[in-house]
Amino acid sequence: MTPGNCDKTSLRQQLLAARALLTIQDVESAAAVLAGHAVALPELARAHTVAAYVSVGREPGTRPLLDALRDRGVRVLLPVLLPDNDLDWGAYEGADSLVPAGRGLLEPGGARLGVRAVLEADAVLLPGLAVDGRGMRLGRGGGSYDRVLARLARAGEHPALVVLLYGDEVVARVPEEPHDHPVQAVVTPEGARRLSA
Repeated sequence: MTPGNCDKTSLRQQLLAARALLTIQDVESAAAVLAGHAVALPELARAHTVAAYVSVGREPGTRPLLDALRDRGVRVLLPVLLPDNDLDWGAYEGADSLVPAGRGLLEPGGARLGVRAVLEADAVLLPGLAVDGRGMRLGRGGGSYDRVLARLARAGEHPALVVLLYGDEVVARVPEEPHDHPVQAVVTPEGARRLSA
């Protein structure tokens, strides 16, 4: 394990422990406020297609945001986790269209659009555990979104990259590795903030 991996592992453990202390009411309250800040972000306000995700557990809640985007007529793409940890995509057709998947995830129940569907996105909402002022994001370590970001880079596509977090997850520094891609903005229940990516 490289020093960067070791530092990331330690930081992940700390952040997940802090999230474990949140109540369901904390998560739901934060989700409603977060959605309001996110839809006001210019990158999302003018987007026609947004690649997003369905939050689980004590992640910052995305369901109010998914519905707000869809209500605006935005095409929302949601990930479908493949056996190799890559992501396929499907269209979000409302909460009733979500079906249970492995690892406690929910995914769209409709047609699969392929791993390249994300290339159509004007903005990509990324899950994470932390971000720093440089835009370096700490994910959970599964590598799924690293593949998505690499696919976008190879295709020459540059959608707005936005991470959704709690306020205390904007940290001084996230350990980085050569394959890491910075994000341009973070949205927390306290507001949206541009990063120096």
